[in-house]
Amino acid sequence: QVQLVESGGGLVQAGGSLRLSCVASESILSFDYIGWNRQAPGNERELVAHLSSGGNTNYAESVKGRFTISRDYAEKTVYLRMNSLQPEDTAVYYCNAVRGAITYWGQGTQVTVSS
Repeated sequence: QVQLVESGGGLVQAGGSLRLSCVASESILSFDYIGWNRQAPGNERELVAHLSSGGNTNYAESVKGRFTISRDYAEKTVYLRMNSLQPEDTAVYYCNAVRGAITYWGQGTQVTVSS
């Protein structure tokens, strides 16, 4: 059973930064994609950023230039560096990993940005 454990969320003022971490129970190279989604109250879950096993990145338009996804193979960890945070970034952030037809999810970490 794949486990994904997120950490790093919290309360930050607008313009501030946070770094989220997602530790996987297996090598992150074993996944086709690994990355981050978020869900704000009343909204559907949406892609934030993900990495392919080949190293390609994909970002939501709303976070391009502000968020950076990276990975540490040895630590089996994927990071999301979030700069210039805005109140509209407030959401629960979920790590997810895709292998074939199966998607694994973490439990989520809350990010709250105050104005």
